[in-house]
Amino acid sequence: MFCLLCLMCFGERLEEEVIERVEEAMRDVLLNFSRLNVLALFPRLSRFVFPNRWAKLYELKENRDRVLIPLIRGRGGNREGEGTDEIVAYVDTLIGLTIPEDGGRKLDEGEIVSLCSEFLNAGTDTTSTALQWIMANLVKHQEVQEKVFDEIQRAVGDGEEVREEDLQRMTYLKAVVLEGLRRHPPGHFVLPHAVAEEVEVEGFVVPKGASVNFLVAEMGWDRTVWENPMEFKPERFLEEGFDFDITGSREIKMMPFGAGRRICPGLGLALLHLEYFVANLVREFKWTAREGDVVDLSEKQEFTIVMKHPLWSHLTPR
Repeated sequence: MFCLLCLMCFGERLEEEVIERVEEAMRDVLLNFSRLNVLALFPRLSRFVFPNRWAKLYELKENRDRVLIPLIRGRGGNREGEGTDEIVAYVDTLIGLTIPEDGGRKLDEGEIVSLCSEFLNAGTDTTSTALQWIMANLVKHQEVQEKVFDEIQRAVGDGEEVREEDLQRMTYLKAVVLEGLRRHPPGHFVLPHAVAEEVEVEGFVVPKGASVNFLVAEMGWDRTVWENPMEFKPERFLEEGFDFDITGSREIKMMPFGAGRRICPGLGLALLHLEYFVANLVREFKWTAREGDVVDLSEKQEFTIVMKHPLWSHLTPR
């Protein structure tokens, strides 16, 4: 998955050694995110209170720049914004981008590095975290895993890889992925939004300019919306008469990707990846808990909400 995102970002297949350096730099940023997040709250004061954390922040930035800047400069080519081959990559669009609100200037190199870093981190950690939560629940709930396998058998038969076009016929698989995102959203908050005008919501006045955070996890666990919300029950998305839209354009019942104009632009790609990986992992192997182990669904905060005790499972070829 990370190789694919590197291709989308930089428009060329990178050598394995380069991909490993990029992945390591991005992983270091993710693992230190929660520890360094406090520096943004009180930047002046924190320089005196947390000097070691500031030193770590600069170290991470220098390492990230050392890895990404040569790749970005390599996409400049002779024509800005078009890259060096026929593929138009994410970084090509950034090189050619202008900002009308700031006099039509182009992005500087530091801004492009930050946006590429955000693209690579947001496109991998959230999806891999969601995938681990889903597979953990399939290990814990063997009957659900067998229903997924039976649907795969009906859709593609024995010995056939599940392809993208096959996924359209797998409604139960889609329900499993949605239930995983409802029960274990990788981010318990989305990015805060600012209120343009004063507004009243159910008796509460939100003043103009106030920042509003959305409790994504709490929405998915709301007992007034979801029956037995802490249970992993994909069938709830297949019930007759159940109206659901993950984009929140009709009614917001859960919003793991946000909603509205600022909804995650990677929504479609993330759902495709999750369905594809889950389908092929279940098609190839029967996933069970290691002997003597119990699947622990406790959480902890990293860049995303991950399993406190990572999943260990026994794989048996189908």
